Amino acid sequence: MPDLLLELFSEEIPARMQRRAAEDLRKLVTDALVERGFLYEGAKAFSTPRRLALHVAGLPPRGKDVREERKGPRVGAPDAAVQGFLKSAGLASLDAARIVSDPKKGEFYVAVIERPGRDTLDVLAEILPAIIRGFPWPKSMRWGSASAEPGSLRWVRPLHAIVASFGPETETPERVPFAVDGIAAGFTTYGHRFLSPGPIEVRRFADYLPALERAGVVLDPDRRRDIILHDARDLAFARGLDLVEDEGLLEEVAGLVEWPVTLLGSFDESFLAIPPEVIRATIRANQKCFVLRAPAADGTERLANAFILVSNLVASDGGAAIVAGNERVVRARLSDAKFFWETDRKVKLEERLPKLDSIVFHERLGTQGERVARLAALARDLAPIVGADPDLAARAARLAKADLVTEMVGEFPELQGLMGRYYAALQGEPAEVAAAIEEHYKPLGPGDRVPTAPVSVAVALADKLDTLVGFWSIDETPTGSKDPYALRRAALGVIRLVLSSEARLPLLGPVGRAAAGHGVGADAFAPDLLAFFADRLKVYLRDQGARHDLIDAVFALPGQDDLLMVVRRVEALGRFLDTEDGRNLLAGYRRAANILRIEEKKDGRAHDAAPDPALFALPEETALARALDAAAAEAARAVAAEDFEGAMRALASLRAPVDAFFDTVTVNAEEPALRANRLALLNALRSATRTVADFSRIEG
Repeated sequence: MPDLLLELFSEEIPARMQRRAAEDLRKLVTDALVERGFLYEGAKAFSTPRRLALHVAGLPPRGKDVREERKGPRVGAPDAAVQGFLKSAGLASLDAARIVSDPKKGEFYVAVIERPGRDTLDVLAEILPAIIRGFPWPKSMRWGSASAEPGSLRWVRPLHAIVASFGPETETPERVPFAVDGIAAGFTTYGHRFLSPGPIEVRRFADYLPALERAGVVLDPDRRRDIILHDARDLAFARGLDLVEDEGLLEEVAGLVEWPVTLLGSFDESFLAIPPEVIRATIRANQKCFVLRAPAADGTERLANAFILVSNLVASDGGAAIVAGNERVVRARLSDAKFFWETDRKVKLEERLPKLDSIVFHERLGTQGERVARLAALARDLAPIVGADPDLAARAARLAKADLVTEMVGEFPELQGLMGRYYAALQGEPAEVAAAIEEHYKPLGPGDRVPTAPVSVAVALADKLDTLVGFWSIDETPTGSKDPYALRRAALGVIRLVLSSEARLPLLGPVGRAAAGHGVGADAFAPDLLAFFADRLKVYLRDQGARHDLIDAVFALPGQDDLLMVVRRVEALGRFLDTEDGRNLLAGYRRAANILRIEEKKDGRAHDAAPDPALFALPEETALARALDAAAAEAARAVAAEDFEGAMRALASLRAPVDAFFDTVTVNAEEPALRANRLALLNALRSATRTVADFSRIEG
C-alpha cells in the first residue's frame, strides 16, 4: 500500500508550538482523507525547530467507486422541483432518471449517480494546499514581496520548502503536484543549519529518517528528549553528581535543538549562598540549563556549582567555547540574583507593605494593599475552624503579598511566596508564619501539594475565598472554557484544603464575611457561588471515583454548604447502595415515586398529608407506617449527629416492610379515602429517604 511523506521546512518553529503543530498536522490531513473515504493503516507526525513532518502509511492508490441512488420529486411535480432535482443529481434531463412506483406515495423519479473513485494523488494535491494555508498557528506572519498581496500565506516563520511524495515503499514515489505561494512541493529538504545545511533529496519515509540523521537532524522529538536525558545523567554521574530533572525544561530544550549535544559547565561556589530555588530559576529561565545536586557531608543533598547545557551542534573544540560562553552569562545572571538577594534582605517585609497600596489587584476590587487587609481579617476568622492560632494566621496573611515588591520576585515572578518565606525566616518571623507565606498560593493545580499546617490552611483558604467572592461580587465569573482569573482552580483549592484538613467549614459563613470585607452583601450571589462549588466538588469527586448522581442526590437537599459533610454523606450513601438492602430500598422508592407522580398528575394535587392510621385496612400498611416513623426519626437523629452510616442503617430497616407492602397492598383501591391514604403512605416513604439524600437523583 502507498505511503504519504510530507515535510514543511521553515525558518523556525518555537519550541512551545511544536508538539501541538505536529498533532494538528496529523489530524488535519488524516481527517480530510477519511472524510473523502480514504482509510489508512497508521499516521505519525514529527517536529523539530525547523520542520513539521508527517508519515501516513497504508493509503489506497485510488478511492472506491461510488454508486448512489438519489430520490427525486413525484412524477408530475412542478417544473421548479424537477429542475432542482436534475441540477443536484447532475442529470441533463429526466430521460437519465428512472421512475419508481410506491404503493403509498405513487410514482417518483430516482437518479442513479455513479462516480468513479479518484486517484489518491489527486486528492492529496487538493487537500494539502488548503491545510497548509489554513494551518492553526497560535501566531503567524507574512514575509517577502508576496506579503502585500491579499490572501498570501501566513506561517509561523517563513516557509522555505515542501516535501510531498506518495507511493509504495517498493517503488519510486510520485511528487504530489501542488504549490503554495510559489513554493512547489518536491523531494528536496535541508539538513542541520550548521552541521549539514545543503539540500537533501528524499522520496520515501524509509530513506527520509536516515538521510536526516546523516545530515545532523534527529527528527523524533521523543528521541531527542531521551538523548538529552540519558547524556545529562551520564555527565552528572561521571562527576559524582545527580541531575535535577525538569520535565518542562526537557521538553523545551528538545524543541530548541535538532542534534542535541550535552555539555557541563560550572560557576563560582560562592553563589551557592543564594537560595537554591533562585539559582535554579536563574539558570533555567535565562540559559535553559539543568542544575545538578551534590551529596553533602551530612548525607543530605545540596545544589552543586555546575550545570548541564544542551548545544545544537558538535563543536570542533569539544564544546569548550560554548561552555565558556554559557558560564559567562550564568555568572552575570547569578551576580544579579545575588545582588537582589542581598538588597531584599535589608528591608523587612512589613516595611514593604505601603508599596502594595499602589499595585492594583483589579480595577473594581481595589489594590493589593486593600486585599491584604481583607485577607488578614478573614484568616483570623478562619483560624479557629482549622485549628490555627488567629494571631499567627492574621500575621501571615498580612505579610503574604509583601514579596511581590521585592527585587527578586520582580525578576522571577514564579518565586513569589517562596521568597517571602525566606525573607520572613531571616527577619525572625515564627516558622508557621514563614511557611504560610509560601504555601498560601497552594494548591495551584490538581497535582500540587495541599498545605497541612493549620496557619497555612487558614491563609490559603482566605486567599482563595476572597478571590472567589470578589469576582462573584462584580459578576466576573467563568463562562464556558474561559476562566481568566483561574476561579475554577481557586474553588478546587478550597475543596482540597477543606477535605484534606477535615475542616468543618459551612461555606455561607466565610462567604458572607468575605463579602463584608468587599463592602457588599452576599445574598445576591451566594446561591450561585455555592452551585459553582457544587460543580467543582462533583468534578473532584468524579476524579476520585465517586458517582456524580450521588453527589447530586446529596446536594439537592437544602443547606448543603459543608463540603466535608457532603463528601461523607456521599461516601455513606454509595456504600449503602452497594448493599442488597440499599438496592432493594432504592427499587421500592422508585416504585413509590412513580405511582405518586402518575396519581398526583391525575389528581392535580400532592398527596402530602400524613397517613391516617384509622384507614389502614391491612397489617402491611400498619407495619410500614410504624417502620417509617421509627426509621425517619432514627435517620434524622443520626444525620444530626453526623452519623451517616447510622442514618443508612435506619433506612435499611425499611426494606422488609416496603417489600411486604408492595407484595400485598393495592395502592389504587376503589374506595377514594383508602386510595388517598395509601398514596400518603407512599409520600411518607419518599419523605423519609430525604433525610439522607434526594433518591430521585440517583441513577441506575
